[in-house]
Amino acid sequence: MKTILITGGAGFIGSHLVRLFVNKYPDYKIVNLDKLTYAGNLANLKDIEDKANYEFVKADIVDGEQMLALFRKYQFDGVIHLAAESHVDRSISNPTAFVFTNVIGTVNLLNAARECWKDNTDGKLFYHISTDEVYGSLGTDGLFTEATKYDPHSPYSASKASSDHFVRAYCDTFGLPTLVSNCSNNYGSFQFPEKLIPLFIHNIRNKKPLPVYGKGENIRDWLWVEDHARAIDLIFHQGKVGETYNIGGHNEWTNIDLIRLMCRILDRKLGREEGSSSKLITFVKDRAGHDLRYAIDSSKLQYELGWTPSLQFEEGLEKTIDWYLENEDWLENVTSGDYQKYYQQQYSKR
Repeated sequence: MKTILITGGAGFIGSHLVRLFVNKYPDYKIVNLDKLTYAGNLANLKDIEDKANYEFVKADIVDGEQMLALFRKYQFDGVIHLAAESHVDRSISNPTAFVFTNVIGTVNLLNAARECWKDNTDGKLFYHISTDEVYGSLGTDGLFTEATKYDPHSPYSASKASSDHFVRAYCDTFGLPTLVSNCSNNYGSFQFPEKLIPLFIHNIRNKKPLPVYGKGENIRDWLWVEDHARAIDLIFHQGKVGETYNIGGHNEWTNIDLIRLMCRILDRKLGREEGSSSKLITFVKDRAGHDLRYAIDSSKLQYELGWTPSLQFEEGLEKTIDWYLENEDWLENVTSGDYQKYYQQQYSKR
């Protein structure tokens, strides 16, 4: 039985990946490591928490000694590293926290893997999940490719760029088997409502203002989270050591067009007069260092490994909105902070 460590597995993308691996690979032992910061929610994984091949460990990747102890205890065969501070606004207000988690934490995991795999790297893999924001900003044309030079503009993207470089450096310098993937904006169920789509679903439902940075002209490429999880699965099992793979949804939208689409969909689903929710849109001062456009070229992943997104954005957005409307208790527990009690209730007795 292989033992796979997934860091950040109680978060948005991580919980989808943990669920996929636990259900798809019963012959794998999946260890979910998460610090359970505000963005970690074990209630996301209620459906698989009692599976025989699943185990949760509450730990902080900034603690290097604890990471090494965990590697020695579990003898991990593979690592899929998603644990990260990920919100740009928070990185602007507290850059240091992003350095510790995203840079130091990643290096601690690399050091633990290097130490425990030093005598035999056969079948071992350290897979680091990153973001398209490390590439900087695009103009109106072109796409980010795996060869695009790094040009981060926010403390968040700078910290992720640094961690990417460390992962590649450990591959080149120490022969550690590593992979990196860079993805576009994810959306879907279980996303913490500081992010645009769940935040605006919540605000529209409750008739609260919809704050839009600048004129809302910034463009993002949207990737359904379950498609991202499928891509990670494929890269982990079939990707080439030392390579980078870009994962994109092929769905570019300006923020304002996305928000107006959400308003129309929610007016229909909530039985409101068409156009009523769009009146909640409020333009606010633009964010510092706000990149104009991100867009991913994921043709390498398509041609080499056969991955393509399964959903077009309009379909995925409808499914996402339906999920949040059908899971109002989840959203209320997160916005109120009650979700943080789940760990104490469920795991402190174990």
